[in-house]
Amino acid sequence: MNNALVQLSYLVATGLFIFALHWMNAPLTARKGVYAGVAAMVIAIGATWAQPEVVHHGWIVLAIIAGVAVGVPLSMVPLTAVPQRTALSHAFGGLAAGLVGTAKYYLWFSEGPQHLTTFRMVAIIVEIILGYLTFTGSLLAAGKLQEVKWIPQRPVTYPLQNVTNLGLLALAAVVGVALTLNPTAAWAPALFPVVILLALVFGVLLIIPIGGADMPTVIAILNSYAGLAAVAMGFVLDNKLLITAGALDGASGLILAIIMCKAMNRSFLNVLFGAFGQAQPVKTGGDQKIYREETIEGGAQVLEQANLVVIIPGYGMAVAQAQHKVRELYDQLKKRGVSVKFAIHPVAGRMPGHMNVLLAEADIPYTDLVEMDDINPDMPQCDVALVVGANDVVNPSARNEKTSPIYGMPIIDADKARTVFAIKRSKNPGFAGIDNELYFSDRTWMLFGDAKNVVGELVKQLSGSAVH
Repeated sequence: MNNALVQLSYLVATGLFIFALHWMNAPLTARKGVYAGVAAMVIAIGATWAQPEVVHHGWIVLAIIAGVAVGVPLSMVPLTAVPQRTALSHAFGGLAAGLVGTAKYYLWFSEGPQHLTTFRMVAIIVEIILGYLTFTGSLLAAGKLQEVKWIPQRPVTYPLQNVTNLGLLALAAVVGVALTLNPTAAWAPALFPVVILLALVFGVLLIIPIGGADMPTVIAILNSYAGLAAVAMGFVLDNKLLITAGALDGASGLILAIIMCKAMNRSFLNVLFGAFGQAQPVKTGGDQKIYREETIEGGAQVLEQANLVVIIPGYGMAVAQAQHKVRELYDQLKKRGVSVKFAIHPVAGRMPGHMNVLLAEADIPYTDLVEMDDINPDMPQCDVALVVGANDVVNPSARNEKTSPIYGMPIIDADKARTVFAIKRSKNPGFAGIDNELYFSDRTWMLFGDAKNVVGELVKQLSGSAVH
């Protein structure tokens, strides 16, 4: 394949990547966006493979077989595991960039000093630092999301933590500068792995102090890092498609992270260094807080007499795989002429859009999914707010308690509804490690249990009342 045809293929692939991002902005065109992204990647791989300088075809075939062998099983994970699967994808991308940068350095070092220009060395150093820190950081994030036993879910903090982390990053940069200024020195090949080691360690230490409540934002940030590593890899390999695709990936991840930070009313620095999610000490003294529990029968009676029910889903719904039962409840209420809406918080669940994906799987009409800012003005007119496994995103402490770690975070105003039913697995606090004041309100009634079972029992009660 001649160079002009390769560049044309790259241009087509770039256009498809752009359309893929654009189409995935809306549920109606999201599937088309996925197809466009797949087509772009196939064209990119085919055009690269067809270039005459590619001679090791056997290795490429082996890599494709290995990728399919790993990728197909990963595509079949349950929706509750999509956040950690996404983190694994970022880890693979970061590792690929780091390995390419490492291989190119040692290849050019062996071929002669004319190859290791200052520009190339800067690109390689940026590539390996971003690539390897994304690799270990994403692996640790995936472990936290998967709740691996030997990985702490809560933030791990220690004295001078931020100083240590930034010192490691600064040391990696200093070593990188030394290599850039002396890329062919006799000691350079021995010093190069030091940058790799520092980046790997920094990736771990960057994620350890971050709690589960910040994981949606962290995933978006890691996505941005992986994209930037791909951009640097594009400069190293002199591949324009890698540069543009990496820039799209990095920019989209950055924009998404900004949206997530805005949704939590927090800054990047606070997310990365604030140790949000640290368990709070139990306060002693004062009145003991008491939950008020309701029966399934009583809850069903209130629901069927309501005019407007707002369902607020959270990670508890995802864990219980309760979205299909929620759809059945939705159908039962709609049969009775009850208006049903779903209030979607931007950071509900463990990744951006987590609740949207789960509800779409249950074929709940997208028109009944309402964003937080749009549903809040209607909450005072809401007869019943049904909280299905959500916690911090409906906690009034974010508005009222300045000492709370979530103070200032926009929430769904469930406490303004006339009646609140909260489905919760246990009395344990949410990811932020604090009690939810909503659950002790005079308007709130608790329905303890697995969300799938509780909603299923509500459906049975409503079905029985319809029969009789």
